[in-house]
Amino acid sequence: MLIATFNINGIKARIDALPRWLTTAKPDVVCLQEIKSVDEGFPRAMFEDMGYRVETHGQKGFNGVALLSRLPLEDVTRGLPGDDADAQSRWIEATVMAPRPVRVCGLYLPNGNPAPGPKYDYKLGWMARMEARVRALLALEEPFVCAGDYNVIPQTEDAARPDAWVTDALFLPQTRQAYRRLLNLGLLDAFRAREQGPGHYSFWDYQANSWERNNGIRIDHLLLSPQAADRLTGAGIDREVRAGDKPSDHVPVWITLDD
Repeated sequence: MLIATFNINGIKARIDALPRWLTTAKPDVVCLQEIKSVDEGFPRAMFEDMGYRVETHGQKGFNGVALLSRLPLEDVTRGLPGDDADAQSRWIEATVMAPRPVRVCGLYLPNGNPAPGPKYDYKLGWMARMEARVRALLALEEPFVCAGDYNVIPQTEDAARPDAWVTDALFLPQTRQAYRRLLNLGLLDAFRAREQGPGHYSFWDYQANSWERNNGIRIDHLLLSPQAADRLTGAGIDREVRAGDKPSDHVPVWITLDD
């Protein structure tokens, strides 16, 4: 089973690029972020015609997450538990009914800038809520994957120029500590488990020739429960997608699990 995460930075802007990648990569499950569309505005028919089931948790003009799956989805839930007043669409879960089912959580973690400030407080609070949800999922002792744009640069090797990010919410010590707390619960950073060393990025800014200079950062992650990690067979980044027509500033990151 191939599971991917892809921040598309607007479904309307990527209405041609996304289907091209799906046709080439043929993922079984995709977690999308920043669809920037309400549910009824998402072009689901296009993806259903490609053989995908579509579940969305949208928001007008901002945020928004979605799941595309070639396999049946059950027990779909929307919104990260822990704050009923949170109106931002950043979390969606479903169980993928493969021969060996796996729970998939698609997420778009808050950016948090400027920091310090209310946006950074929201980011850290959101991460604490995610930690609580992960603890609840771990208690079930079943395979699950938390896939998405984490807006976290975990280590210096995950940035081409780490010195440029030292005051940014993506790289502040509190952010990385919150990310490590997730790993310390027993989750596996799938890409790092398969690929070591610097130079592996999933985001390049549109400005200052960042792509051409490979001035990127790795902020799109798939974290696996122990039961899912036992099934991990591969991981990668589809870097070439960034060079396509009208690209997102992110590229897909994927894993393969033994069915």
